[in-house]
Amino acid sequence: MQMNDIWSLFFILYCVLAIGSFLPVFCAIIKRVKLNPGGKSFEESLHFSENEKFMLSQHYSRIHGTLIFWKNESEKYRRFHIYTLFWTIPSSVLIPLITQFIEPNNFSKEFLTLISTFTAILLAFHRGLKIEDNYKSFRHGESEFYDTYRRLLDRPESFGKDSTEQISNYYQEVEQIRRFVRKAETDNLATADDKISKKNI
Repeated sequence: MQMNDIWSLFFILYCVLAIGSFLPVFCAIIKRVKLNPGGKSFEESLHFSENEKFMLSQHYSRIHGTLIFWKNESEKYRRFHIYTLFWTIPSSVLIPLITQFIEPNNFSKEFLTLISTFTAILLAFHRGLKIEDNYKSFRHGESEFYDTYRRLLDRPESFGKDSTEQISNYYQEVEQIRRFVRKAETDNLATADDKISKKNI
């Protein structure tokens, strides 16, 4: 096998692996992630009256769609973040090594161009779409809600003296979590102006 054929094989293999390893990211983009069962909920709580249990269950049903959205978004950004790290870290090692073997008459130059271009595209998307920041925001919001939710189920006294105060304070904390995620989501939107302003600093 000639050297040119070996570089061509590396080129094809790299493309196949890059596309194949993107499938988990693609699945997270097009498929809705289901929420994990949370165990006993408000319906079986010993701390609240039947009317209060109904109110809390109704409140949870209204935020259920938001929780699914947060989980989908966090999983999508998490997988793309891992995908980017998986390909950019080895590339930072491969590029200087392959540079030592560049010859004008074989496919090594095209292979190096492929790795460099693919790495640059991944880093551009990762930075432009603020992948890591968005993952942290949605994951933090999801985790904060469930911590608050479980705290009301297990230790309602931490929200106030009586059930009326406890439920009211619980609603307020959930609203604060939703505002935090909403603000983080809008702050993490990539804009051309944002990129330009950063370049001028």
